[in-house]
Parts: sequence; structure tokens; C-alpha cells
Amino acid sequence: MTALVREFTPSFYQSPSLWQQLGIAERGPKLYQALHEGFSYSIFDKLALISGLDKKQLAQICQLAPATLARRAKLGKFTQDESDRLHRFATVLVAANTLFANDMTAAKRWLTEPVYGLGDKAPLDMLGTTAETQAILDLIGRLEHGVFA
Repeated sequence: MTALVREFTPSFYQSPSLWQQLGIAERGPKLYQALHEGFSYSIFDKLALISGLDKKQLAQICQLAPATLARRAKLGKFTQDESDRLHRFATVLVAANTLFANDMTAAKRWLTEPVYGLGDKAPLDMLGTTAETQAILDLIGRLEHGVFA
């Protein structure tokens, strides 16, 4: 019987997490402070780039009207409520990316197509409320643990 050998990769060689790429604390006081102060506009740009969505799609998903988005670009930051909506999207994006073993293409496809476990709604169409977002995260958790959805 041969032993399975894993190659050691020092942590400083590992690619940064999606949270690090976005410049958002994953949890805790730094996250709460950033949400209260309002996310920098650059986070919107990074979310669009990482997710592969165009800015118009991302704005629609996060319920940001074009005029509002233009004002936030000029101001350089979002309000607390807008930041919370961006954070909900980021949380679901990170969870889906993890579910699909860091295959962002597969994660994006899953997020945009109807899902049986969500009443045949696409996850990205369910980010309007915290309750819907939690339903997406609960489903992802069940799928990760092999629980029939």
C-alpha cells in the first residue's frame, strides 16, 4: 500500500482568498466598521472583475440604480445599506466559489441558472433580502455536506 503524499505549499505562496482580493475583512470588527463607514467604490470594481459580471449586471443584482452608481463613483464610496448589499453578493460569491473548488466559471454558471433547491430560482435573483441570501448559503452548506437539497 502506498501512502498518499501531499506537496507542502508554504502559506506565503498560496494565492490570496477572495476576501483578500476584494480588500474586505471576512468577518469581525473590521468588517463591521467597513460596512458602517461604507465600502470604497473600488470594491464594486473588484467584485465585477472577480465575478466576471459586467458592472451593469452587478449593479442590478445589488439593486443599485445607474444614477446612484454614478454618484457613488464620483463620491468614492457606498452607503451602509449599499455596502451591505455588496457584502451579501460577495458572501454568496465566495461560498459558491468554494462549493465548486475555486472554479469561478462553474460558480458563476450555478449562480445564474435556476436551482431546484431554491424553488427553481437563480441564486443571483435572490439577493434582495437577507432571508433569501441565507437560503442560498444554507443550500450551499447542504450541498457541501452531501445533504439532498
